[in-house]
Amino acid sequence: MSQDARPLYSRIYKELKNKIESGDYKVDQQIPTEIELAEMHGVSRITSKRALIELEREGLIYRKRGSGSFVKKLDNRSLSSISEGKIISMILPYVAANGLLGYIHGATDYLDDKGYYLAIHSSNWSKDKEKELIYSLPRRGVSGILLYPVSTLKNLDAVYSLYMNRHPIVTIDQYYDNVPVGSVTSDNFNGGYTAASKLIELGHRNIAFVSSINLQYRSSVRDRFYGYCKALQDAAISVDGDIIVDDFIDKYESSEKPEFVQSLIDRLLEKGVTAIQAEHDHLAVDLVRAAVERNVMVPEDLSIVGFDNHEISANIEIPVTTINQNFYEIGKQAAAMLVDQIEQGIVRQQNKVEIEVEWVGRQSTGLAN
Repeated sequence: MSQDARPLYSRIYKELKNKIESGDYKVDQQIPTEIELAEMHGVSRITSKRALIELEREGLIYRKRGSGSFVKKLDNRSLSSISEGKIISMILPYVAANGLLGYIHGATDYLDDKGYYLAIHSSNWSKDKEKELIYSLPRRGVSGILLYPVSTLKNLDAVYSLYMNRHPIVTIDQYYDNVPVGSVTSDNFNGGYTAASKLIELGHRNIAFVSSINLQYRSSVRDRFYGYCKALQDAAISVDGDIIVDDFIDKYESSEKPEFVQSLIDRLLEKGVTAIQAEHDHLAVDLVRAAVERNVMVPEDLSIVGFDNHEISANIEIPVTTINQNFYEIGKQAAAMLVDQIEQGIVRQQNKVEIEVEWVGRQSTGLAN
């Protein structure tokens, strides 16, 4: 017998869907929770949550906050909305992380009440795939697009063409400087400012900013860097270009990654760095592990801060201090902005919304030594 090659979440989704459609689960009956499904199938909660989101997106279940998920009465609305063209497409670079599932869940909660169906597409971090989706989805009849860009330096032509053709589009996570389309993002500037300010309050003066991508590549990372610089300026600390490290994505995604990250730790310590502000949590986690490998004590010798509050940041040997993003609220407000464009014809009005972020202190930060 050949092994099932479907993603784990898809297998769980299919099993639950079959039980709902066969009547094993009755209308308004509660189905297993994220935790129960994770234990039953030996998977992470992220995986079980994705299965439930897919069921909810298809109109098979509904959720009660704090209670769980229940079988929904099929009333033709979710099916008729597809034929009526009430489809919203969300283009994501990938769909495996808990943050991106927050975008999906927030958008779904809003759109379901409005009678829209949310379709998920992955660009797989490919600017060419992203461009193909931006051009092709309107021809397939979708009402609007929620776009998480691969980069705000790429596909300006495709995004601008949607704007000129008055096709509703809203970006999430990032925004385009020169294309007047709506966006909903985190307050990345304030997040970068807060992270640096907290480190300064702990006595740190040599604070490195580290990003695997070029600082200009995404508006989110660029704004975090600007916030970092502003915090240093307000504390009368010079911005030192020697401890700003970026644009090493090729090495970071290669087999050289462990050695490269360890050498990066050595190089920054030689320059007197006592704290690192990382682009995101995954990089922060790698920096913590590399420091431990080099017998560098975290946070006694080196404090490290991430960004996002992804699940991984809280679940390593030395939990990582981070900046929390409200992914759910971003998804929900972006969906609301897009529906306004669709139903009220507000397509040519740029509207930039920033969602508050918050500092989450954990064991990876401490007083400067």
